[in-house]
Amino acid sequence: MLSHDRVWAAIDALAERYSLSASGLARRAGLDSTAFNKSKRLSSDGRPRWPSTESLAKIIEATGASLEEFTGLVEGRGASAAHQRRAVPLLGFAQAGAGGFFDDAGYPAGQGWDLVELPARATETSYALQVQGDSMLPLYRNGDVLIVEPGAPTRKGDRVVVKTTAGEVMAKVLDRQTVKSIVLVSLNPAHPDRDILTHDIEWMARIVWASQ
Repeated sequence: MLSHDRVWAAIDALAERYSLSASGLARRAGLDSTAFNKSKRLSSDGRPRWPSTESLAKIIEATGASLEEFTGLVEGRGASAAHQRRAVPLLGFAQAGAGGFFDDAGYPAGQGWDLVELPARATETSYALQVQGDSMLPLYRNGDVLIVEPGAPTRKGDRVVVKTTAGEVMAKVLDRQTVKSIVLVSLNPAHPDRDILTHDIEWMARIVWASQ
């Protein structure tokens, strides 16, 4: 049976599954950081306050979770999955531009990768890149870990990592993709957007998860 307590418990469980606090989950979804605070779950007169369907849709989209995954948490199924971990290869952005770390398709290759344990949503082909510096603020901060899924389909609005044939590696938002080029919007407004010719792109992979 759907209940106020179970819905809020599912939000907490979803945040934990993706290594976020309740406030971190709210920020990731573009909501006020206090939206999921425990003090917001009851009105001033003590009546239960339910999260809006819009808020639920935003946190599902922001984490990349499925509707089935969230409803499973509401029903109390899969709670233990929050503690399942998978070790994936980890590399810093500064090192990613050097040769020898990726094959032609953008999958990890060679030596020099560390390992990091991440939530169960990481697949066998996932790998992690660690943000270095402030070029991706305000979305990603120094030390954040981005989970990248090579081969995953990309579409307008996806956050992606792109490596050029010149060895430059960048994380941006995919704005447009044609046969001739791709247009990327910078995460940090201080950095310019990019229009890159297709033949200058070595590979592009979608960011499917990020630590906070």
